[in-house]
Amino acid sequence: MLTEIDMRSTLREKLGADIEDYVILGACNPPLAHRAMQADRTIGLLLPCNVVVRAEGPHSTVVQAMDPQVMVQLSDAPELRGMADEAAARLRAALDCLSA
Repeated sequence: MLTEIDMRSTLREKLGADIEDYVILGACNPPLAHRAMQADRTIGLLLPCNVVVRAEGPHSTVVQAMDPQVMVQLSDAPELRGMADEAAARLRAALDCLSA
């Protein structure tokens, strides 16, 4: 985990807004991110590093991550396809571990 942003606290402090528990985790895989940036220097905007963990009702939590294939669709670098496949498999495995 590289970063953690507590959106609930931030929005409450900055705007006085009250939302459900909502955390954005920076869960980037440095080796995959480095390989992707070598293929396309502009890819940093599209790296699927963020994972959202949020409350959905009083007894339910949702965990969401962007599909790494979005990088492939928005870049001209063919080398990204394999990296996106690997990142997608890793994310799927991590999310599958959370399913109850």
